[in-house]
Formats: sequence, C-alpha cells, structure tokens
Amino acid sequence: MLEPLTHIGRDAATGGYVRDAWSPADMELREWFAGEAGRRGLDLREDRNGNLWAWWGDPSRSPGVVTGSHLDSVRQGGAYDGPLGVVSAFAALDLLRERGVTPGRPLGVVCFTDEEGARFGVPCMGSRLLTGAIGPERALALTDDEGDTLADVLARAGRRPEWAGRDDETLAGVGAFVELHVEQGRGLAAHGRPVGVAAAIWPHGRWRFDFRGRADHAGTTRLADRDDPMLPFARMVLATRAAAERRGVVATVGKVRVRPGNANAVPGHVAAWLDARGAEEDDVRALVAELAEGHEVSEESWTPVVGFDPALRDRLARVAGGGTPAPVLPTGAGHDAGILAAAGVPAGMLFVRNPTGVSHSPEEHAERADCEAGVVALADVLEDLCR
Repeated sequence: MLEPLTHIGRDAATGGYVRDAWSPADMELREWFAGEAGRRGLDLREDRNGNLWAWWGDPSRSPGVVTGSHLDSVRQGGAYDGPLGVVSAFAALDLLRERGVTPGRPLGVVCFTDEEGARFGVPCMGSRLLTGAIGPERALALTDDEGDTLADVLARAGRRPEWAGRDDETLAGVGAFVELHVEQGRGLAAHGRPVGVAAAIWPHGRWRFDFRGRADHAGTTRLADRDDPMLPFARMVLATRAAAERRGVVATVGKVRVRPGNANAVPGHVAAWLDARGAEEDDVRALVAELAEGHEVSEESWTPVVGFDPALRDRLARVAGGGTPAPVLPTGAGHDAGILAAAGVPAGMLFVRNPTGVSHSPEEHAERADCEAGVVALADVLEDLCR
C-alpha cells in the first residue's frame, strides 16, 4: 500500500516529499485514503476540520478504538513519517479480518490533516482544532508563504471555514487512540527490537523572531551606514546552539525568510523560526527567554509535556512485545496522539525501528520486516482493545 503513494508530491531531483496541507498532492492523498476506505466497506466521514475517519462500526452507538496518523509531510521529507501509520492501520484491519475477528467496539482509521504544520506554521492543526487546543479565529487567520490564509485555502478546497473548531461529536466517538509511527531516532536500534512504545512527548514549541533593518544597495552603501538585520539574526543562531548545549535541550533555526531577498541588496527584514524541545519545560522556556531578550519574538505554538496514559502504555508494551514487553521510549517529536492525550483521550503510540534514526529527510527509512512487525503488533493491540 505504500507503493501507490511514492510518486505523490515527490521531488524528482532530491527524492524528498512536499505534501503541504490542502495542496494538490494532499488532495490526491485524501482521495487515496477514501479509496482504501471504500474498498474495505468502511464508513468514510470528514469532520468539521478536514480530518478523515473510516469506521468499521458506528461510533455514535459507543466510543470506538481509533488508529492512524497523517499523510502530509515536512518539505523535502521522507516516505514513512505519517504514511506508515495510515497504511499500517489499514493493513492491521485487514489482518484482523483474516483472523476472523469481529471487534466488540467500533474500529476507526483516521488521517489527521496538516500534522506537520509546514504550510501555516502550527503543527497538528487538524487535531488541535478538533480538541480546541487552538481557536478557530487564530487558526483561520494564519497565512502561508503566499499570503493566503487558512480560511482562504479551505474555501478554495470546497470546505466551510466557519465550521472549523472543537468538534465534541467527533471526539465522543474516540474511546482510545493508538498511533503507529516510524521512530524518529535510534532508540529501538539500540534495544535491538523492531517495535517500541512511547512513554511521553517532550515539551516543545515554535517561536518567530523578527529582525528589522533598512534595505539598501549592497555595493554603494558603506558598512558603517548599514542597518543589516542579518547580523543580529546570525548572532541569534550561534547563541541558540550555545544555549541549547548549556541547558541540555535541542533547538533549531530551520526556517528563515529574508526580505526583499535580492542578492545585491542589504535586506530590510529577516524572519526566523526557532524550534526548541527538551525533557524539562523549564529548560526550554529558559532558553527561549534568554534568546528573546532584546528581540521581537512571538510564540506560534507550544505543547507541554505529554505523558501517555500509564495503564494504556503498559498494556501496549505487553501486547505489542509478544513474549517480552516492548521497549518504552520518550520522544522529542510531536504527534497527533499527544494532542489527543492532552485533551483527555486515552492515547498511546507504537514506534517502528528506524535503523539510521534520520527523519524529516529523504534518507528516512524502515526495513520491510520491521514495518510488517509493526502491523502485527498494531493488529494485536487493536484486537486486545476492541474486546
């Protein structure tokens, strides 16, 4: 099932994927999801925020067990981050049917929209809107690189922007959520195991720094007369690395926008986005406060530490591990499962081994045998939870 997705949104020059939310690539992926749901006779629904749900059973009668992930990508991302979880969800459902299992609870497969936040800057947009973690007024006003708001984009895609927001009816159908994801690190490689379970998600956030100067001619303006915002920006990048090492967190400036962007001009404005994460919230907050001193900074997203439901976590480790409980690992990567868990939904995660640990890159990889082990583990977990 991964094979039909390999050409969608792929950059032929790099091998990476560009699958922004509500882009033509994303719409093609949504059609693929609908086709897979239809082939299995599942009840396909799209909620008020564009998330897709494929149900085996009726969640309005009793809360069900849901699995799935997302299909959008970071820019120049890999083939497994997101799609592996959606494909494995359908494959696990197929395996349950091969076993002759009839779930005692509704079983759903979900595809959350705009998990990566590559287009509008806020990750997990679909699940944040669903749970009310972000208000519709703020979300709909966010703009992409072309200046289009989320409201504009939704309207062009035939959706109703005024419907966006917390969706209690959809949430009421989710009794438990289990997300399978390729591991974005090398924890399982160190354990020598193909499948693991998430313990918690580190606190993490994104901040925008704006450095303002004066646009000028690169050849005729004396150095002493320049007001070049690239200089404080460069100092901030170096300070980020030093502060992260000192405080024991990870921090990255991964996106920069320079205006007007001429090679022969001193820029007038630099916007830079900081991503910071760590095991302790106080350390992350202290790093941002240190870097923000004297600068124009706005917080675009923040997710506190998310500890997954301990009883569910232990149950997943026992069932997914076969005879020996699966390793339980923390992660610095944000996921829709974390947003649902923070909203009070019993949620957990399975990880599939990534031999190199590389992610958000065309080099992201998982071995076929490990992916198949992930499907078996997910099917076992779903069968257990659906009793």
